[in-house]
Amino acid sequence: MTEEERLLKPIINACYPGTLSALSLAVLEIVGRDVPTILRFTLSMNSVFFLFSTFFIFFYTIYNWKKWLWTATAITFVLGLCGSLIAVIWLVLI
Repeated sequence: MTEEERLLKPIINACYPGTLSALSLAVLEIVGRDVPTILRFTLSMNSVFFLFSTFFIFFYTIYNWKKWLWTATAITFVLGLCGSLIAVIWLVLI
């Protein structure tokens, strides 16, 4: 692996959950204020979970001996995915 690839790897890894965080915020912006508060809260928490996952995976890529970063990444990512599933089901039912 070249030096450039080694330096770009943390940024590339952090882009994946970061994109999901931005998508959650975009959906929140599109649905507006006329949806129930619980749906807005769910979408906001999804964005926060994916944002935490972004930071955790970024720092885990740099400091890969800290296993708690990997655990935190997995937990926050799965919570964000579960929240997204709940939000999608809620949007379909409304």
